[in-house]
Amino acid sequence: MHEQKGGWQRYAGYITLALMGGLIVLGWRAGIASNVAQVDEPSRPAAVSVADTRSSSDEPAAASAAVDIPVIEDIAFVPAPIPQTFVGRKPEHNFQTYTVERGDTPNGIADQFGIQATTLLGGNPQLSQESSLLQTGVTLVILPIDGVLHDVQPGDTLDSIAEQYGVPVQSIIDYTPNNLEFPYRLYPETQILVPGAVRDVFVWTPPSLESVRGRSSREGSGVTPVIVGTGTFIYPVNSRNFTQYFWYGHPGIDIALGEGTAVVAADTGTVTFAGWNIYGYGNLIVVNHGNGYETFYAHLSGISVVPGQIVYKGNVIGSTGNTGNSSGPHIHFEIRANGVQDNPCFYVGGC
Repeated sequence: MHEQKGGWQRYAGYITLALMGGLIVLGWRAGIASNVAQVDEPSRPAAVSVADTRSSSDEPAAASAAVDIPVIEDIAFVPAPIPQTFVGRKPEHNFQTYTVERGDTPNGIADQFGIQATTLLGGNPQLSQESSLLQTGVTLVILPIDGVLHDVQPGDTLDSIAEQYGVPVQSIIDYTPNNLEFPYRLYPETQILVPGAVRDVFVWTPPSLESVRGRSSREGSGVTPVIVGTGTFIYPVNSRNFTQYFWYGHPGIDIALGEGTAVVAADTGTVTFAGWNIYGYGNLIVVNHGNGYETFYAHLSGISVVPGQIVYKGNVIGSTGNTGNSSGPHIHFEIRANGVQDNPCFYVGGC
């Protein structure tokens, strides 16, 4: 009996240690399994009870606050933080200039630089506004090629400019100093050169002989001007001090002389206009000679005739002056044949 009890006691210690070891191993494995389950199982929203559901239907604001709904933010179409705008280069021109000397003519100046006389007007639009500007001491802009220097205005486009001057759009783009690159942006208050263009010169048309005769009859003046000139012309003044000759930009001749000098009719005819002209002529007289010719006498200081009056070659009709677009006392004299401006020097014996 004593021997049996001693054997049990002897093995009881071993059994206890084995049990404790087994419990430790089981606890360790259970801990690992729990951690793995937490890693593999995705997070789930907390269960919502029926009571909570009923509450959410009655109070939407509270329900939305209770449920954490993820917000998806799409930035695919958000603009760049620093947007870029196209900025083109502005035209860069480097033109020569020329100071007019005594005896210069538009054709002579143009020949010196290998351009057409019309291009002088293309680079100097004031020449068509100031009838006697092409005189000694005046500085002109000389364009490198034939064309027009266009002042860009708000709303201008390449198409509108090309249409205005009747030239291809590509010729404007191809002129390198214009600095035009796609999308061909134009900048107001800059200038672009339009190759091959010719600047238009406004031509004012005086009243017809028929309209003057009709008006005179209705007014009861008794004037029924029916007269034809001789077809030959004399100088309207006793001076040959020419300050500008006939050319595209100046459809007449300018003769400088003191203000108030008598002006005579170059040939017999009927006065169709006598008064102030708003197109740069100043005080102007127009005589219709009844044979297709008309003569113009501009920038006068005084007028001695009225529309509808018959004048004869050599009759005094006014006096020289400095009115309208004029830079000094002179007379601007034109001859038109069937409405076309012609060189007066061909008709008065040379200039």
